[in-house]
Amino acid sequence: MPNSRRQLIQSAVSLAAVFSLPAPLLSGQGGHPAVSPQPLPSPNAPNPNFPQGMNGPGPTPPDQKAIDKQNQAELRSEVDKLYALASELKQELALTNTNFILSASFVKNTKQIEKIAKHVHDLAKG
Repeated sequence: MPNSRRQLIQSAVSLAAVFSLPAPLLSGQGGHPAVSPQPLPSPNAPNPNFPQGMNGPGPTPPDQKAIDKQNQAELRSEVDKLYALASELKQELALTNTNFILSASFVKNTKQIEKIAKHVHDLAKG
């Protein structure tokens, strides 16, 4: 009987020792702590050291000063059109009697003035 008790205690101690070992030692990975592997870069990824495109660097963005000059010239021409149409509308209104229905050309001119005014507003906002 003492022999079987001794074997039982030795089995319990060895079993406790096995369960107290860290998981990497049990799985056969050695004594290294669990570290996630570093991802490898894709061989198809673009190399940041080389310029983009087959024919060298891409096109440069347009010059902001040139764009501003173009916008200013377009804004001036649109304001001139707006002034001319408004003057024409004023003259037409002075000649017609407003108690009656306004002509189709009068309504057409007001719509065109609205359109140009909206475009001028958009140009001014930038």
